Amino acid sequence: MNPLTSILGTIISGFILSVVIVFALGTTGVNALAFEVWFHILAGVVWIGLLYYFNFVQVPAVGNALAEADSGGPGPAAINKYVAPRALLWFRWGAVATWLTGVGALQNLAEGGVVKAFMLSDGMQVIGIGAWLGTIMLFNVWVLIWPNQKKILGMVDATPEQIAGAKKTALMASRTNTLLSIPMLMCMTGHMHGLPF
Repeated sequence: MNPLTSILGTIISGFILSVVIVFALGTTGVNALAFEVWFHILAGVVWIGLLYYFNFVQVPAVGNALAEADSGGPGPAAINKYVAPRALLWFRWGAVATWLTGVGALQNLAEGGVVKAFMLSDGMQVIGIGAWLGTIMLFNVWVLIWPNQKKILGMVDATPEQIAGAKKTALMASRTNTLLSIPMLMCMTGHMHGLPF
């Protein structure tokens, strides 16, 4: 029985390998902050990975499929019916998991860490800016991208004019998140390792 034949088996195997590495290195005790940061990074890879997938792969592919639909091409139906809803499910819940684990990590980083970070005080300015950028991005996912994607994908009733408006709003919110992700990631790593310039 190969665990790599299912995504659940693959993920469980990844966690088991992580535990083996911890014990092989002789690590003892539980470091709550490191544990929280690890989960924050895992969730963030899901969220930002899908954000980049949408912007770099899916949006251009759907555009090409639409352009070729009139000349006998497949159109965007397969992506919009099968791929997009599943990717958007992981995308929006990855955003929530990333934000919640980030808040947990901030709280474990310092006493009153969440408040200090969001108030940009007491040496928490860099990570605080990252937290604010992540919060704006979370807002965009749930308030702008997801409701408009439901219209685009036909999950809710919408007129052609509403769908056209939804496409523009969702795209601009997604592109804004892509833009914000770059300085957000710099601030997240820059807090512990210094800004790159």
